[in-house]
Amino acid sequence: MNGAQALIESAISQGIEICFANAGTTELPIVMAIDKAAGIKAVLGLFEGVCTGAADGYGRLSGKPAMNLLHLGPGFANGIANLHNARRAGTPVFNVIGEHATWHRGSDPPLAMDIEGLSATVSSWTRTNSSPSDLPLDVANAVSIALGGRIASLIVPHDHQLALCKGGRPKPVERCFDTVDESEVKKAAELFMRHDRTAMLLGQRALRKEGLMYAAEIQDLTGCNLLAETFPGIIERGAGLPDIGRIPYFPEHAVSRLSGYEGILLAGAREPMAFFGYPGGISRILREDQAKAFLGTGRQDVLEAMGLLIDILKSSKKKRQQERKADAPGHPGMPDGDLDPVKVCQTLAALQPEGAIIVEEGLTTSMGYYSLTAGLAPHTILSISGGAIGYGMPCAIGAALACPDRPVISFQADGSAMYTVQALWTQAREGINITTLLCANRAYKILKMELERAGIKSPGIKARALTDLIGPDIDWVKIAGGFGVPAVSVTTAQELARAINRGLLEPGPFLIEIVL
Repeated sequence: MNGAQALIESAISQGIEICFANAGTTELPIVMAIDKAAGIKAVLGLFEGVCTGAADGYGRLSGKPAMNLLHLGPGFANGIANLHNARRAGTPVFNVIGEHATWHRGSDPPLAMDIEGLSATVSSWTRTNSSPSDLPLDVANAVSIALGGRIASLIVPHDHQLALCKGGRPKPVERCFDTVDESEVKKAAELFMRHDRTAMLLGQRALRKEGLMYAAEIQDLTGCNLLAETFPGIIERGAGLPDIGRIPYFPEHAVSRLSGYEGILLAGAREPMAFFGYPGGISRILREDQAKAFLGTGRQDVLEAMGLLIDILKSSKKKRQQERKADAPGHPGMPDGDLDPVKVCQTLAALQPEGAIIVEEGLTTSMGYYSLTAGLAPHTILSISGGAIGYGMPCAIGAALACPDRPVISFQADGSAMYTVQALWTQAREGINITTLLCANRAYKILKMELERAGIKSPGIKARALTDLIGPDIDWVKIAGGFGVPAVSVTTAQELARAINRGLLEPGPFLIEIVL
């Protein structure tokens, strides 16, 4: 077999089941290899950011990498924003990037680029294949890295794809972790034993069901408060699970929320930082005098570390055993009348079904949604972990393909949606059951809020023109229809409720333009 066939056969043997692709001339041998291979699904994205965002959603829900097939450096560059989000979320992703033939690169062809340098900005592992016979091993190494919640990128010259591959098929790799650092676990236990006012900040796998149940047990033993990162990549939510508060977005609110704790344990989470630095502002949310401990750093298994911490706390003399009662499932009441952000959030929370996957990129409109969800039937929330907008609709594609039996609701801002609007076409082509709530406030509202925070209360005509999405208004019903997605426009809570129920009942994608 040739190198392209060996690459795909190796990918399949390593557990890769889906490929999100926007290929070009340099990847055509790989396209042909996919065409002849059983066991891998190919999904076309009309823009590379759709592919990488879909791979992010797939990896967050499935826990294993999808493969992206991208065209040279410019193609990789087009998808890099959503790879940034995937990196911050700890998502497993495997990129295959086509490269010019080795004998052609030296001529500086028009699409030539330093792909390795570009890849290094988001990838934990980057390799340019040096021999067709090394391709199976390169793929195995890449998947092994990705399974640790990282991005692995393999660059494959065109002539290596066509050449004969003599390499054997490596054994399938499995997810593996480094040995837990027991000194970290002891420091975490000491933090709770020495301080009365404590909190545990959870991230990544600690926010899945098993991690949340461990966190609840630690809370029972120590009396600590439980918090999540501002934009967690994935969090299980609903009745029967502990109610985890999220760190506020604005730094002054975050400082206020965290300043009262004497000690904070970060379990699978990064230390919180302000999103932006303003004159006279701060970068770090936590003070230097606050005690800090860490669990699950690097490639350690945060769940194993939390289990060991529980064992130590149970055997310690200082513990605050509490009895915790799980909330019964419940939905907020249905609002009525003209829509505003509060009513949009209430309507969604009142109607979302058990097992729903909510891909949240509503930004200013969805700010009040999370606080309504603690007592709902169990569900999963994905959020914009890296802050690069345009992740929502592609991420919903990957989530739906990873969990085809679960309803997916994309809670989407209009300005962000325009970054990857091509995702609607892929949703229609694949017939994916995604209900998109498109919040049309016709502005980059978050920018207006940031202008006010910067002390600019009355921006001029040109500044307003750079934050408004009017003149002309964007007609989302027509746009969705042009991509093959049925859509309606709503202005009241009653209309929104009927539209959500329709979207959840009918097969295939459905878009609801929510005029605010």
